[in-house]
Amino acid sequence: MGEKILLAHGSGSRLSHDLIDRILAPPLNNPILSRMDDSAVFELSGKVAFTTDSYVVSPIFFPGGDIGRLAVCGTVNDLSMSGARPLYISLALIIEEGLELEDLRRVVESVAETAAEAGVIIVTGDTKVVNRGQADRLFINTAGIGLIEGEADISGSNARPGDRIILSGGIGEHGMAVMSKREGLQFNLPVTSDCAPLNHLTAAMLAASRRIHSLRDPTRGGLASTLNEFARQSGVGITIEEAKIPVHDGVRGACELLGLDPLYIANEGKLVAVVDPEDADIVLAAMKKNRYGVQAAIIGEVTTEHKGRVVMKTRIGSSRIVDMPAGEILPRIC
Repeated sequence: MGEKILLAHGSGSRLSHDLIDRILAPPLNNPILSRMDDSAVFELSGKVAFTTDSYVVSPIFFPGGDIGRLAVCGTVNDLSMSGARPLYISLALIIEEGLELEDLRRVVESVAETAAEAGVIIVTGDTKVVNRGQADRLFINTAGIGLIEGEADISGSNARPGDRIILSGGIGEHGMAVMSKREGLQFNLPVTSDCAPLNHLTAAMLAASRRIHSLRDPTRGGLASTLNEFARQSGVGITIEEAKIPVHDGVRGACELLGLDPLYIANEGKLVAVVDPEDADIVLAAMKKNRYGVQAAIIGEVTTEHKGRVVMKTRIGSSRIVDMPAGEILPRIC
């Protein structure tokens, strides 16, 4: 049997320091974190973006990622959707007694690898251990800070009639990957999570155009929720075309089998952009040069009609309203 987390690992005792020294600190080491003070000290100047989130995904390892990669990507992407350049992240771990130390090591190493890919630094953190049954193996809380450079003004309330809607790639991959692992489902075409940091993609987009009005990563509630949020925040209508929305064959098949709609399934490595029509093709071309935007497509536009609603033109030529989901379709996916 491998080593497991004990309640004493969260007591502030020698075991706590041993956990930090052996498992947590080595993969994340950097000059700011290595001071091991109660807060991180660093310099910033300019407009700052700040976000926080918690991750309770089950299972903590899934095809294409794990809770550690998810936590970094989710934080980086939230900052990026405001036009910020992510810089620093905090990492707080709530660990259930009995978690295998090797699993914790894998998660922390994944955090380090993903942070390196995104170019962000883990500068502070915390660890708590709770009794068996009071958590589900491991929960993670993060906070992130980034700088907004230039004149970018990006908000869900900035969509304007005539703007084009750009989606960075296939939808529904994260939610279906997590569910398939959780429920032990096997599909003819395996589905892998799209979990990815999107800050380099958004940087390329902003370098191509300063007329990007809205950005959002369609996580819980999927593409449908994000588009409805834009429509309601901006007081506009949105029309999309089903035939132009990229969906992986494995996701499409799994959704058909389970009676689910890909529009409502969570993503963790996709973004939706609302862009001035004159710059839409320029932004699309920039996206396609990034590995996380190769499948990017213009899927619709903003309109003065049906304000506050999203309408989809189907493959058979009809139209249907794409409403906000009434509840959570797939729980515990982020």
